[in-house]
Amino acid sequence: MIDSRDYEEFSRFLSDCCGLVLGDSRQYLVSSRLSRLLDEFGFQSVPDLLHAMRKAPNPRLRTRVIDAMTTNETSWFRDAFPFEILRHVLLPELAKKGASIKVWSAGCSSGQEAYSISMVVSEWEESRPARVVPVSILGTDLSEGILEEARRGVYDGLSIVRGLSEARRARYFETVADGHRVIPEVQRRCRFQKLNLVDSYTALGKFDLVFCRNVLIYFSAETKRQVFDGIARQMNPGGYLFLGASETAGPYSKAFETVRTEYGSILRLKS
Repeated sequence: MIDSRDYEEFSRFLSDCCGLVLGDSRQYLVSSRLSRLLDEFGFQSVPDLLHAMRKAPNPRLRTRVIDAMTTNETSWFRDAFPFEILRHVLLPELAKKGASIKVWSAGCSSGQEAYSISMVVSEWEESRPARVVPVSILGTDLSEGILEEARRGVYDGLSIVRGLSEARRARYFETVADGHRVIPEVQRRCRFQKLNLVDSYTALGKFDLVFCRNVLIYFSAETKRQVFDGIARQMNPGGYLFLGASETAGPYSKAFETVRTEYGSILRLKS
């Protein structure tokens, strides 16, 4: 087990480098997440690994530790209603405003959210008789390892069934040797890059729609305020923000207002 000194120091390290707040008495979580790195780096125990990070910082070890602690649960079409709002409300509205639509999936993990968005875009395009408006989707995450999975777009038999209907599995995937790969039509709208949400987003450009769902629940109040401010600066006027079902912007940002639709609610950047 990790002693209280190591745990407190490691908690500060995570908070400083990526905004993640562990809270009290989560030693078991740290041990379980880091145990797989012991053989890879030749340590006898998790405390040995933490002591090595303190004594002689190793960039590769640091990256692997952050990857292990920030890889979160994900699934296809999670919560369903945001994708209904996207198809029936937002895509038609945004298509009338400009020549293209830019979407950011923040904390995209292994790509399911970004690809789910792209599938909805395909279905929306098929239903439209009018000119198609190009849609580009950027997925960002702190973990380079998980981003490589997203770029490959190949998923095993267990992950492929979580949230996907049989019709969508048949329509949007092709069988390959090591699983099921997202078809090029869906992949080509998406690109993925590494981003730490506690850093600047300026280089990303402006977005019409941001998905930042089930990410901020792990952050401190101050980090949440910083992230909301950063997202607001990167949104086009009248842009929309999706949060997770249990998340709210109210205590941390006054930049957004709630818009209610027949499919659910969403936040809109105030004018």
